[in-house]
Amino acid sequence: MCRALILIMAIVGAQGCSSPDSCTTLAPNGTSRDYCYSARIRSTVLQGLPFGGVPTVLALDFMCFLGLLFVFSFLRKVAWDYGRLALVTDGFCSWLTAIFRIKDEEIREKCGEDAVHYLSFQRHIIGLLVVVGVLSVGIILPVNFSGNLLGDFGRTTIANLDADNALLWLHTTFAFLYLLLTVYSMRRHTSKMHYKEDDLVGGMGSEKEESEIKQHFEHAYENCVVLEARICYNVARLMSLNSERKKTERSKKFFLDLQAKEHDITMINPKPCGHLCCCIIKGCEQEEAVSYYTKLEAQLKDEYRKEREKVNRKPLGMAFVTFQNESITATILKDFNACKCQGCQCRREPKCSQFSAKLHTHNWTVTYAPDPQNVYWEHLSVGGLSWWLRCLIINIVLFLLLFFLTTPAIIISTMDKFNVTKPVEYLNNPIITQFFPTLLLWSFSALLPTIVYYSAFFEAHWTRSGENRTTMHKCYTFLIFMVLLMFFYSTLPRNKMCVFLPDNGAFFVNYVIASAFIGNAMDLLRIPGLLMYMIRLCLARSAAERRNVKRHQAYEFQFGAAYAWMMCVFTVVMTYSITCPIIVPFGLMYMLLKHLADRYNMYYAYLPSKLDKKIHSGAVNQVVAAPILCLFWLLFFSTVRSGKTRTPSTVLIITIIICLSHVCFGHFKYLSAHNYKVMTCFLNSVPLQINIIFSCLC
Repeated sequence: MCRALILIMAIVGAQGCSSPDSCTTLAPNGTSRDYCYSARIRSTVLQGLPFGGVPTVLALDFMCFLGLLFVFSFLRKVAWDYGRLALVTDGFCSWLTAIFRIKDEEIREKCGEDAVHYLSFQRHIIGLLVVVGVLSVGIILPVNFSGNLLGDFGRTTIANLDADNALLWLHTTFAFLYLLLTVYSMRRHTSKMHYKEDDLVGGMGSEKEESEIKQHFEHAYENCVVLEARICYNVARLMSLNSERKKTERSKKFFLDLQAKEHDITMINPKPCGHLCCCIIKGCEQEEAVSYYTKLEAQLKDEYRKEREKVNRKPLGMAFVTFQNESITATILKDFNACKCQGCQCRREPKCSQFSAKLHTHNWTVTYAPDPQNVYWEHLSVGGLSWWLRCLIINIVLFLLLFFLTTPAIIISTMDKFNVTKPVEYLNNPIITQFFPTLLLWSFSALLPTIVYYSAFFEAHWTRSGENRTTMHKCYTFLIFMVLLMFFYSTLPRNKMCVFLPDNGAFFVNYVIASAFIGNAMDLLRIPGLLMYMIRLCLARSAAERRNVKRHQAYEFQFGAAYAWMMCVFTVVMTYSITCPIIVPFGLMYMLLKHLADRYNMYYAYLPSKLDKKIHSGAVNQVVAAPILCLFWLLFFSTVRSGKTRTPSTVLIITIIICLSHVCFGHFKYLSAHNYKVMTCFLNSVPLQINIIFSCLC
């Protein structure tokens, strides 16, 4: 989950050259060897190294990877209950072979269809990177080597070629080819994804109103059969009280059984973390466990009863309706949603019945209902202006936190301001100048997915799909923002000739290596989840509550965060696949390890989740954005290095315009990466039940 490559993209224009000679070639008219050094910030953290420090960083990260795997194997033995499934075998490394034995059918059965789609997506990305790696390393890399401008790591980059070199046409051709390969790969992936609408029965409602909704459709639409209509009410507090009541009942039963077995009374401190208190003081007195939970259970039952009586007086203004026939469902959707203009309803009135005036059908908003497992029922009561205001405040705080507190340039400049690295300035040791800065930035970014996830959680989305989709788009938008910021910073006249220095590519190679080894090993350890597990155990008031925590410690796989950070790495790899082709094999290594780690975690650690196709289609869009950024990067290189627009640049501009017109205006539909197959399902000759959600029942 910790893949925040976005945090280091703004530093590309602020790094030094790998050698004085390389700076000489990039200086205007080749007259000043200090040109690039004067154009960058005087940072002592990221200095030029032999071959960019890649071999040293690779060795150190691999050793850290082995150490983290050993820690994981140890924790898996001693904390065997920390996960959804217990250990299958008792071997110290039995989990390693189990990853390869798990089949897709087993994953589908235990983890759900979304897990299968996610893993299939990864396999298509791996296949794409294999092809891109062969082409980049087999063709682009030797072409870059053919130049004689730079030495060391710089020989592997496009900066080693003169701006007038005819071989730059090859880079343009391959950038366009990578775009086509990406679109083909995603079309092949999406063609295997089948979607259908599921049954839904939810809510509590008045039989009279539900009956009127049912009769309205059956009278207004010919051959319409309504199987069920349910009106939604505000049940957030009711669900919370019910959950607490069940926990209390289990705790009471635990101590009753313990008392019957040991014939002894158990005393507890009911305050949070009370079991950690070693002394009895005023306000922290102990109570008899059975008596405490008996009183608490009675209190919760009384509150639950009162809240249940109030529920019918708190309608939410929406209903879930189940139809028998899919064709009539399509007709109703078309009738209610025709001719909408950017939120302004300029449509004709839907078909009427004798109940239309009473139900105010002209104010209804009709959409397909999500799967019941996909709905946050307790969040349905949150909406309107208060929801938008909450989202605005949360996202402003998130933006300020992520941009101003985690921008790597600020971290680096702060370190230099306090002379943190001055004592090691002249050591020029890869461990100090490449490994630790990379690890530092990776460590700063480790909390980013958790921060973004909780920001989406506090927004109180109605569905898990919406929550995951928001998390994914927030993370990826931050990546794109940092890329654009880097472009703006790099085009300043003072340093525009030093944008494509060799160390820039080496730094990204080192970060991808760190993500592959350290990041994926940390995914197996699931440190954020483990910390939350420990905190919940500490806050539990008794042994019974600690047992409840252990039984309910697993949570759903966060597809949004996983997609976003995986796409961060993929985007950086694809963006540099032409200008620095040596990055592609390490990107492939990252995806392979990521695939294995996710297979294990989904099967053994996380609960199954039910989402809609929008989260997966959003990831497909992000994949296609990667080669488009590669085109932008190559265009930027061509125009900055040559100082004018050449024929390859013109081809790149035309390709980018075509891509943007497809994304923004829907032109060139044959270029779409989406190739979903709509599935019409019949079960025992009975049409699939379709659900529609209606809003504004007032």
